[in-house]
Amino acid sequence: MKTSGDRLRALLRECHLSATDFAANRKVTPQHVNNWFKRGIPVARIEEVAELLSVNSAWLRSGEGPKHPGPGRESVPPLDTPKPKVERSVREELEMPVYTELQTQSSGRTAVGEMHNHKVRLSRRVLETMDVELHNAICVPMVGNSMADKIQDGSLIGIDRGRVHIIDGEMYALEHDGMLRVKYLYRLPGGSLRLRSHNCSEYPDEIFSADDIQAQHIHILGWVFWWSTLNNRRHPATLR
Repeated sequence: MKTSGDRLRALLRECHLSATDFAANRKVTPQHVNNWFKRGIPVARIEEVAELLSVNSAWLRSGEGPKHPGPGRESVPPLDTPKPKVERSVREELEMPVYTELQTQSSGRTAVGEMHNHKVRLSRRVLETMDVELHNAICVPMVGNSMADKIQDGSLIGIDRGRVHIIDGEMYALEHDGMLRVKYLYRLPGGSLRLRSHNCSEYPDEIFSADDIQAQHIHILGWVFWWSTLNNRRHPATLR
């Protein structure tokens, strides 16, 4: 890793963040981040990025010295300086519950519910970077290719249940009459809703009126803030 751009790319890979997600968090365009990868992080942004990703700014800038703050810091505080409070490591992995479609005993239909004894671990850094509270974070599986090639079949998706207000063009998980779906959402006049797939050539837009939303039990679970990447399109359950 010769440049600060190389080190930034590696750090984002470590915490499973795409350049697009990082750009949105920093309120810059993805092209800006791609330029940082190629040309290095602007000097004015080094401290900000280093603090966000919990690394030493000197290491991020030059590759020299300790990568993470800790006992190896370059400066040693005076003996009479109060010791800083010990904070939980941002590298700590946190557990999130997994939700999926489950068969209901009464009707045999499906409903979205928690899979007990199933957890997904995700770095605390990811949740803090995306400003997601742990108690709002759940994971759901992607089934099907309606969001390909953005999110492949079999990928795990992180959902923030604290963000259900629709921002046009953002991705959300929703329950549609017991079915778990992941779509781009758009608000329409009269309380209507447009659902759009990334794979729009195979899955055309769907429009639901306010009455449709109520009648078909369409409920937004939350905003998509993270997803894993799988190269194999087959669902993991089919792999033996």
